Amino acid sequence: MARYSWEARSRTGSQQKGAMEGANKGVVEAQLKKLGFSAISIKEARGGGFKIPGMGVKKVETKEVVIFTRQFATMIDSGLPLVHCLDILSSQQENKTFKEVLFRVKESVESGSTFADALSKHPKVFDQLYVNLVSAGEVGGILDTILNRLAAYIEKAMKLKKQIKGAMVYPATVMSIAVVVVGVILVFVIPTFARMFEEFGGELPGPTKIVIAMSNFIVRYLVVIIGLIFAAIAGFKRYYATKSGRYQIDRLALKAPVIGPLIRKVSVAKFTRTLGTMVSSGVPIMDGLEIVAKTAGNKIVEEAIYSVRQAISEGKTIAEPLAECGVFPPMVVQMIAVGEATGAMDTMLNKIADFYDDEVDTAVGAMTAMLEPLLMVFLGTVVGGLVVAMYLPIFKIAGTVGG
Repeated sequence: MARYSWEARSRTGSQQKGAMEGANKGVVEAQLKKLGFSAISIKEARGGGFKIPGMGVKKVETKEVVIFTRQFATMIDSGLPLVHCLDILSSQQENKTFKEVLFRVKESVESGSTFADALSKHPKVFDQLYVNLVSAGEVGGILDTILNRLAAYIEKAMKLKKQIKGAMVYPATVMSIAVVVVGVILVFVIPTFARMFEEFGGELPGPTKIVIAMSNFIVRYLVVIIGLIFAAIAGFKRYYATKSGRYQIDRLALKAPVIGPLIRKVSVAKFTRTLGTMVSSGVPIMDGLEIVAKTAGNKIVEEAIYSVRQAISEGKTIAEPLAECGVFPPMVVQMIAVGEATGAMDTMLNKIADFYDDEVDTAVGAMTAMLEPLLMVFLGTVVGGLVVAMYLPIFKIAGTVGG
């Protein structure tokens, strides 16, 4: 089917523009009439020459989804019809990709689909959690409330993700600089010194010999070393893509000395926040656990949540299997047990999430504070060691001349 851009007049007399797929212009015009529009012009949308797939397609950012959700909730709360809200919000979007998605959602709703079904056709923008919560809001007649909860949830998830990225940026930057500096010294600087020492003759100190040997090896096999690095990265990715590989790596990550406790806290915060939002929105606990498991981000945590779901289906409470899996801290299990007993599961889950958000913040700060001096010492030792090793012969020559 071809894609057509159209301009039409609505029943109220206002002119509107859009795009639609159809077998021909007649089919598009008939579809517009069904939607209550009188066609003014229909033109086939033609591409501007050859395009590489994926090029020029702007990604829809999470922040844009949050703003849309907030605005949509406000408009629904004000009593505006759903299609009218989508029409207004799609027309004001600057991101063309998001604009197109919202227009297609509007078309689906106008064709008789529910809002949740229309959103589910665009999983790259609206994930399963978003769709399920919207579906619960539509069924319960509290779509505006659900949308506000969704926006709050996404904002807190963004904050958590930003904290983790912030913790990784500094060490990654320092290590990258260290690798570049050491590489430049070994490949370009050391060979110059080596030629100079060769002209002087004499026996070189042990550290200098080691550094020159390292430099010669790297210069000789530089292409091979780079190839091996890329091969190792590709092999790691391929291994991690397998079920057993991901399980083993995620298990080691949870047991790692510094990063392990942080990953565990992030997983607990994400689990409780997501499940708490879904339970408070009326999503069944079994559906909620399945979605939470799929978005866990760690295979060990994912399997633990699935085991909890299986145990609940057999008649157990949520706290019992949570305690048995050994992934979640005792405090979390006890608080969830209290939430189950008092009928305030959603409130308790959100309280745990707030607590662990603060714990993640504290852990990130502590990790950064610890890594800063360690990285500085590492960088100083490596670069300083190379410099000293190369100046030892110069000191020796200077001492001989002075004597």
